[in-house]
Amino acid sequence: MAQELREQVETICRAAREASWTLASLPTATKDAWLLRTAERLEAARPTILEANERDIEESKAKGLAAPMVRRLSLEDGKWENMVDGLRQVAALRDPVGEITDSIVRPNGLRVGRMRIPLGVIAMIYESRPNVTVDAGALCVKAGNAVVLRGGSEAFHSNRALGAELRAAAADVGLPEDAVQTMPTTSRDAIDHLLKMDRYLNLIIPRGGSALVRKVMHESAIPVLAHDEGVCHVFLDASADAEMSAEIVRDSKIRQMAVCNALETLLCHRDAARRVLPTVFKRLQEDGVEIRGCPETCEIFPEGVPAREADWGEEFLDKILAVKVVDDLDAAVDHVQRFGSEHTDVIVTNDYAASQEWLRRVNSSTVGVNCSTAFSDGYRLGLGAEIGVSTSKLHAFGPMGLEGLTTRKFVVQGDGQLRE
Repeated sequence: MAQELREQVETICRAAREASWTLASLPTATKDAWLLRTAERLEAARPTILEANERDIEESKAKGLAAPMVRRLSLEDGKWENMVDGLRQVAALRDPVGEITDSIVRPNGLRVGRMRIPLGVIAMIYESRPNVTVDAGALCVKAGNAVVLRGGSEAFHSNRALGAELRAAAADVGLPEDAVQTMPTTSRDAIDHLLKMDRYLNLIIPRGGSALVRKVMHESAIPVLAHDEGVCHVFLDASADAEMSAEIVRDSKIRQMAVCNALETLLCHRDAARRVLPTVFKRLQEDGVEIRGCPETCEIFPEGVPAREADWGEEFLDKILAVKVVDDLDAAVDHVQRFGSEHTDVIVTNDYAASQEWLRRVNSSTVGVNCSTAFSDGYRLGLGAEIGVSTSKLHAFGPMGLEGLTTRKFVVQGDGQLRE
């Protein structure tokens, strides 16, 4: 059985590799036609796909899957619309493949430039969110890459239904069907085999819980681009406006709690704490958010629960918020560096110097001023969609769109020059 599974995984990866050779040189028009056709097919198949999605949700509830993971499964609440609109947005984006940049002429007359090319074959290993199947497929194909999609068993029916439409759309427009493949098994052993397919795969992107990311990083024979957990912060500076703070904190925390860009820790300058936090807590209390605070926080908000040390680095993905009063901006930056995951961190301030200091010193993948953490999202940042938020600093960092799925080769053009 183990040998059969390995052979099945290898067959899929080999087919993706062969498809990537054709895909790398396809004209932009064909790739865009596939994106638009996929959007049409998904809309036509919406009832069937949502039925499969509901089946996944019900089965996951019956198995006792944690509530945040169940929420991530749903394609409702605007996720469907964003997913389909993302396809159209990616189609409208400039194709980076073939672009030559950094062109220079050497003293001997050689013209040297850098041309963007696809990475080759990308394997996505992810949990829950079935919309990743479409987002990842769209971005990989537009960037000229084949993709092997291994979603979690909890979203198996949704992913299979979505994957079938991606492949059918490929056949409709003349794109290689094997450019997009979903794993036809829920066996966890398939991941182990996938991580050893370095002959066929160029990059692995894990997107899910910390345990999944760590497993992939430790066991893969293929380069890994990590999408790690999101321990995101908002820091309310001394000059922060109370109403703006309350709105930003609420949107960052409540809009979608089971996503990696949701707010998990709120930091507040001591000089603003008694002026700003009561307004913030009142808004959060209305939404049923549990406050886990430092001693000063619990003094301001007696209904709060004393925070444990472990709470400062926790990704709750639920109606729980860790809150700490700090001495100043230096202390806030120190806290983010110690406990954050380099995902998304925002300052709320009316002090321009403080805002620029925050932008300069906090080196997370997305750093913001006076805005919700929810904007750390490829769709909202103009990427059309995202394949994930890279918390690795090599190759790509932050929400990954088309350029993050390409690399560059040197292109050297001459008139008979020799190196003597």
